[in-house]
Amino acid sequence: MRPTTEADLSDMVRAASGPLRIRGGGTRNLGMPGTAEVLETTGLQGISLYEPGALTLVAAAGTPLGDVESALAAENQRLPFEPMDMRALLGTEGTPTVGGMVAANASGPRRVIVGACRDSLIGVRFVDGQGRIVKNGGRVMKNVTGYDLVKLMAGSWGTLGVLSECSFKLLPVPEVQATLVSAEMTPDAAVACMSAALGTPYEVNAAARDTAGRVCLRIEGFAEQIAHRRAALAEVLGGDWEVLEGDESAALWRSIRDVTAFAGQSGDVWRLSVAPSEAPELVAKIGGPVQMDWGGGLIWALVPDSTDLRAQVGPISGHATLIRGSEATRARLPVFQPESGPIAALSQGLRAKFDPRGVLNPGLMG
Repeated sequence: MRPTTEADLSDMVRAASGPLRIRGGGTRNLGMPGTAEVLETTGLQGISLYEPGALTLVAAAGTPLGDVESALAAENQRLPFEPMDMRALLGTEGTPTVGGMVAANASGPRRVIVGACRDSLIGVRFVDGQGRIVKNGGRVMKNVTGYDLVKLMAGSWGTLGVLSECSFKLLPVPEVQATLVSAEMTPDAAVACMSAALGTPYEVNAAARDTAGRVCLRIEGFAEQIAHRRAALAEVLGGDWEVLEGDESAALWRSIRDVTAFAGQSGDVWRLSVAPSEAPELVAKIGGPVQMDWGGGLIWALVPDSTDLRAQVGPISGHATLIRGSEATRARLPVFQPESGPIAALSQGLRAKFDPRGVLNPGLMG
């Protein structure tokens, strides 16, 4: 099924007699493939509103993300949260869409400063599991009232409703960027360094440790400021730092954002969101290749096939998500972190309200 209007989408969901697999561009193929009928949102396309002066954009959920980024680039603007492209990591094809990005709450290295996708999302329209059209939020932040369904829909992976339209606040693109790159550091030293860098007044907006163990720190702004800020930052942190600028810096952060170091390599890939202070101990327990982002708050791990990483590392403060694995592994292990009793009850209550028939991506999130 491929609706081309919101009304079509509503009719198709209302008429569904069995489970539906909600799919945007097909680039984030998480979970166990099933027999559910596929409902694609790529027929819902177009930027319906773009006001550069108000830093606001509204687009249909099936709009290719590349179309949005091209329109923003023409006005020297961007989505603040640097959404990840998972195609290389997962070996998928297709085209990332606006709705898929929001459903996954896809957020890249800049999240550590500007927040996640949900923090830039100011309005949504979606169709719930009964076929009802729901609107929440608006074109400016002050219009978000009542239940904050805007935040709720981001990261719900199509289990509460099928997105039809999304509204975003935007940011200007800074004049230049530069990245300081260290020699190899241990996980403990790297977390300490990243924490120190993010705590300086020099506006570091990305801090990661790559798979080679190098700490990477990004600053952006006006050209006349960058030279001073990077020199001051290096002096505060000590040690020797290589400086990457322009396209070379941007390419490094695309690689970190998309975890391309694990693309094409055998093994399962897990994503752990934790308190940065826990990261060094977790990296030691993982014992294999890792990439750390968000100052240590995000760990990407490449592990042998069929590894139950949750059992291996034990309880953590955050959550561990199985991003890439064989069909057998995905059938055996839940994709998302099992919820505690109170959280599970809340999630079940929300699904009962928005999808009482249980037709939207059943079983995907537990």
